[in-house]
This record gives sequence, structure tokens and C-alpha cells, in this order.
Amino acid sequence: MTNIDHENLLQPLPGHTSNGRLERILRRGEFAVTAELNPPDSADPTEVFDRAAVFDGWVDGINATDGSGANCHMSSVGVCGLLTHVGYAPVMQISCRDHNRIAIQGNVLGAAAMGVSNLLCLSGDGVQNGDQPEAKPVFDLDSMSLLNMVRTMRDESRFLSGRKITSPPRLFLGAAVNPFAPPHNFRPQRLAKKIEAGAQFVQSQYCFDVPMLENYMARVRDMGLDKRCFILIGVGPLASAKAARWMRSHVPGVHIPDSIIERLEGAENQRQEGAEICIDLIQQISEIEGVAGVHMMAYRQEEQVADIVHRSNILKDRRPWKREAGAALAAAEEMTAEVGENVELANAVAAASGEG
Repeated sequence: MTNIDHENLLQPLPGHTSNGRLERILRRGEFAVTAELNPPDSADPTEVFDRAAVFDGWVDGINATDGSGANCHMSSVGVCGLLTHVGYAPVMQISCRDHNRIAIQGNVLGAAAMGVSNLLCLSGDGVQNGDQPEAKPVFDLDSMSLLNMVRTMRDESRFLSGRKITSPPRLFLGAAVNPFAPPHNFRPQRLAKKIEAGAQFVQSQYCFDVPMLENYMARVRDMGLDKRCFILIGVGPLASAKAARWMRSHVPGVHIPDSIIERLEGAENQRQEGAEICIDLIQQISEIEGVAGVHMMAYRQEEQVADIVHRSNILKDRRPWKREAGAALAAAEEMTAEVGENVELANAVAAASGEG
């Protein structure tokens, strides 16, 4: 059996609810960087490791999306299991759209047993947005009740039914927020409700309008919410003015000012200008009181994350955890060999029992 190099090997710290690196960094007051990994349409672990490798040394946590856009990919729990296996700090996402409370509680225990320390609780996009609109949505819970349920599992060592959990999961709980969706006055109250339900950190929708964010954060500070929850603001490079217009029209809650689109249109290289805009935004966002970090969402531009984080200088002299060269490939080869051995064993057992 492979030795597992995951976050549970870190020793518990007083006041921490997880053993993970992300919680440690945020509680130390460091400006954190997380990034989104888009899971592959594949059962090959090497594809997961290759996608994670572009973030090495530049991010403090890697989000594994859970059927984002209501499209099927490798599961978040599967991706997180692979990432913890080789030492990354994943953020597992759970979407209420696809799982009922029984499945979610089982996945939470399984993920925690594999070393997953961070959990992002989401309601999930509607199935009509994906490529299988005939699928039946679940929505047994919503993001609020999901947060409360997992907090109960962690803090009270019991399932929602009341049955006891012998060893509770040690988890750092997160939620999503959207400061830029109307009604804007309601958004700080929505954050307060998620904190009451159990959110310890939040990651926001893309920010392209800093004054709008500053207004939101002023109200958040007035309510004292920045002292009760770590707020990470979503950022990402725009590929072109055309892409920006599409996002503004089709992605709920994404507000992109005309000035951003005009800047892209006036650039000789719009893709590069999108990265420059992202750097400018990160630097401005990092100066806002109460912002604890940024969440990088660079869909199909993941290779730009390292350069953007480096040139924004938000890490100062700090360097996040990084895998040794070639270690992910070696781990993938070792895991593939283990799978092959397990298949051979299963076939031998089936043949011996007359089921082959």
C-alpha cells in the first residue's frame, strides 16, 4: 500500500477545526491564494496531477469543482482524494444539486478519512444549464442547511439523524458569495446567514468592479463579518473582449464595467491584456481592509496563474507548498500499478468463486 502524504499528517493546532494548511495560513494573517482546477473527463490520475502541477508553489489551496455548470466530470471527492494522496491542499466542493443528505454525509466522512481538510458547500447550478438537462435534480438540502449539517457532524459528532459518529471529520468549512448580484443591499446579510450556518471562509464570484467591492466590504466591516469569516475574492484573466461580453450576459452575478471591455478592445494582444487587468485588480483588492485572499478562476488559462500571482506580488516573500519535481508522475505510476494489482486480485477471486 502506498504511503499517503496528506494534510492529516500535520498536527492539530489550538482553535483550528482542521489540520490543513489553508486554515493555518489564513489564521496567521497571511494573504491566501486559492485556484480552481477543472476536473478531467477521464479516469486517468495523471491528468489530475498534470493540471494541479501548474499551480505548484503559487497557491495555498486547489478547488476541485463538483459538476460545475451542471456538466459531468471526474468527481470532486475523487480529485481531492488524488490530490491529498500526493500532498496538495484541496478544497472539496459539494453541490446539493446531485446528492441527498445520506450521500453527502458519507462523502464527507470518506473525504476526511483521505485527508481532505477543506469543504466548500454549494447549492449548485440547475441541470438545465448542463449537457444532460434530462437529469433529475436532487436539492435535498441547500447551501445553508448543508453547512449546518456538516458543522453538526464535525462539532457534535453526530449525523443529521442523531446517530453518533465515532471519529468526526476535521474540516474547515467554506461557502460561495456573490457581492455583485442584485439586490446588492442584501448581500452582506446573506454572508451573515452563511456564517451563522457554519461558514469559516468564503470565496466570491469574479470581481471586475473594485468600487462595487469596496462598498460591499464597507458594509461587511460595519457588521463585523470580516472578523468572523475569511473572505477570498474571485479573480481571473479575461481572454478577450468578446469573452467578457459573453460572461457579462450569461454568467449570473458577473458585473464587468464597460471600461474593462474597452481596455481589452484597445489592446494589441487581448489575452495578455486580460492578464494585466487581472494583476491590477488583485493589487487593488489586496489593499481592501477585510479581504483575506483571492480565489483564482482561470478557465482554460490555468498556465497563466503562476505568472499573474508572481507579478502581482501578493505573496510577498512567502512561497506556498510545492511538490518535488517528478513526484506527481511517480505517484500516478504507483497508483496505476496498485489499481492493476487490485483488478488482477478481483479477477482471481471471481474466477475461484465461479463468477468470472
